[in-house]
Amino acid sequence: MNYIVYDLEFNHQYSKDNKVSNLTFEIIQIGAVKLNNKLEIVSTFNRLIKPTVHTEIHPFIKDLTQITTEMVNSEKHFSDVYNDFIKFIGNKEFTVCIWGTSDIKELLKNVKFHNLKEIDDLRKYIDVQNLASKYIKTPKGTKVGLKTAIEFFNLPIEKEFHDAFNDAYYTAQIFKKLYTSKIKSSIYNNPYSKRISEPKQKVDTKGLLRQFEKMYNRKLSEEENKMIKLAYNMGRTNQFLKK
Repeated sequence: MNYIVYDLEFNHQYSKDNKVSNLTFEIIQIGAVKLNNKLEIVSTFNRLIKPTVHTEIHPFIKDLTQITTEMVNSEKHFSDVYNDFIKFIGNKEFTVCIWGTSDIKELLKNVKFHNLKEIDDLRKYIDVQNLASKYIKTPKGTKVGLKTAIEFFNLPIEKEFHDAFNDAYYTAQIFKKLYTSKIKSSIYNNPYSKRISEPKQKVDTKGLLRQFEKMYNRKLSEEENKMIKLAYNMGRTNQFLKK
């Protein structure tokens, strides 16, 4: 049994032409470490990806990850990097380890968007963030950030956060601290399939924007409207929980 600990970085729409895509969060970096059954690192994976949907790196993403449009333009597209990632995983039985479920959700969305094959066990996962939150006993309804967990376990901070490979490495170190034979993996199922019979909730976007105008006592610009909508959508993924 191997453990594939991976992390992703995403880009979002920034084009001014207002084109809408079914792929809201496009993967621009995959970082991973492979652990054997002794929890030893036996292999690593770190690749940038040239986006094909949101081709210009959003300024917020650039500031957060230090990834620029120029950096990704010389890289391979997602389909090539994903196939290399599958080769990295190998043929041995594995379980993925992730910091929260947003990465597995978005990986599967990107795989489907590009009409690629989803391999067996890609949905079998251990949520290390959830394990750490329970161990640290964070308040109900909250999850511990990656940096906070690293500091809690007195692990050295040698690499920058919000880099897919670095975050995967840190997640692996925390997993080693928390691992016991009692830990069981879960199977990720598309959350939307569970909501078919539930009434769909719709956000009153106009009301949200009016509230901001009321707070600031002025009319919002078109650019400000876009930024507020983007911030809301990004927040829904939980990928920007404080680390």
